Amino acid sequence: MTASVPPVRAPGSHVRTPLRARVRIRRPGRLAAEAVTLLVAAAVAFPLYWMVLSALKPTGEIQSARPRPWTLSPTLDSFRRVFEQQEFGRYFLNSLVVAVSVVLASALIAFLAATAVTRFRFRYRTTLLVMFLIAQMVPVEALTIPLFFLMRDLGQLNTLGSLILPHLAFSLPFAIWMLRGFVRAVPEALEEQAQIDGASRTRFLWQILFPLVLPGLVATSVFSFISTWNDFLFAKSFLISDTSQSTLPMALLVFFKPDENDWGGIMAGSTVMTVPVLVFFVLVQRRLVSGLGGAVKD
Repeated sequence: MTASVPPVRAPGSHVRTPLRARVRIRRPGRLAAEAVTLLVAAAVAFPLYWMVLSALKPTGEIQSARPRPWTLSPTLDSFRRVFEQQEFGRYFLNSLVVAVSVVLASALIAFLAATAVTRFRFRYRTTLLVMFLIAQMVPVEALTIPLFFLMRDLGQLNTLGSLILPHLAFSLPFAIWMLRGFVRAVPEALEEQAQIDGASRTRFLWQILFPLVLPGLVATSVFSFISTWNDFLFAKSFLISDTSQSTLPMALLVFFKPDENDWGGIMAGSTVMTVPVLVFFVLVQRRLVSGLGGAVKD
């Protein structure tokens, strides 16, 4: 009877694990990661769910001493009060004008500035970059009073310009720092090749470099749009007497009353404010993911 001899393995070789065994080995860790992800997603989404739920609840359920995470009699009365508010359409348009202006201006200026500090060598370039970084560390609340006097001296109080200029100044340092990585990732040999082919620097800037850094521009635009759209501090500080220049966060103050707050109206107004942000995020989602991925990779 011949004894079976085990196969001889070459040095450095390993026995392949069957596919089912490999899946079985990795599955517990994967399940744990998915469970943690679901818990984090639920914790993040719960405030949004409660906001929408409160907007749909009748007044009696909102003021109940025993709140429930559901409602059996949803109503649109809170949304009706929001849309029946005077000048609501104007407030929405003002917020849209301010947010779009900041997004477009910051994207254009940040793209040109990031290209300049990345492609050109000039005096105090490092100092300028450090100043951009320091500007991000200063709290917004610490600059509100100086900005108020600055807007007053410029004659911009009670105008949308008093909201556009500060948000533009606060969004530019972050945008420039983020776009530096995208501009640096484009090889200089590509610009040299374009010049050999007869392309001017301006043509290379807008027809070649701009499309390549567009994901980064989208990523910075999302953050600029969200911070500007949800702004309350600057709107409360700089829009003093002219209510026609108010934005949507200021419109929510109507539902805060001395005797009793209209929480249904507050939640309905907050829900309406969230919709444009979600729409904007969905429209740029793919480019946002690629933009953040490029920034992390850099």
